[in-house]
Amino acid sequence: MATRPIEIGPAGIRTARNIERLRLLHGLTQHRLAERCAALGRPMTNTTLSRTERARRRCDVDDLVAIAAALGVSPVALLQPLPAQEDSAASKPNSVRKEG
Repeated sequence: MATRPIEIGPAGIRTARNIERLRLLHGLTQHRLAERCAALGRPMTNTTLSRTERARRRCDVDDLVAIAAALGVSPVALLQPLPAQEDSAASKPNSVRKEG
């Protein structure tokens, strides 16, 4: 009997958006973030990150902790909703900063 995939809920979608937002704020490509995660002992591909950011793949707790560490933030930062002010600023293209 085939099983249905578990849908990604609001917390998962929020986490996916926060991963992408923080990755872009740090000026990182998905490939570079994947390399950082691998260096921390959690190998993942840029395809895995892409699917996670697009909420096509669930982010398990081990991925969450590794991605947070690779971004230099607490795992809680990836779970929390953005204040309306930050959410609005993060959606504007000019608000994205690139690392040197």
